[in-house]
Amino acid sequence: MGRPNKRDRTTHRRISDAIAEAAGGYALPGTFLERNTSCNKAGCRCMADPPRLHGPYYQWTRKIDGKTKTTRLTVEQVERYRPWFDNAKTIRALTAELEALSLDIASTTEDWN
Repeated sequence: MGRPNKRDRTTHRRISDAIAEAAGGYALPGTFLERNTSCNKAGCRCMADPPRLHGPYYQWTRKIDGKTKTTRLTVEQVERYRPWFDNAKTIRALTAELEALSLDIASTTEDWN
């Protein structure tokens, strides 16, 4: 096992606590998007100067069995599930931070640089 120093252990504890807090709620995988679009029809407001795009439209995109699945969401669904998307995003970021910390400790310990 690598040799984490005091700063590493403190960082690990902070990451672990934050993961536990985010994982205490629900988490939806994938990407949440808010889109505004233009229809390109002559005379439409989206073609004006300045343009006023249509939307917002809300989409949830994720992979299922290797295929991209996109679901349109209503405003009510966005309000209901936004915390779940936020939790998943937080967990992904914290996991990446934990992996980077672990790689740094192992690389330093084993002189892999």
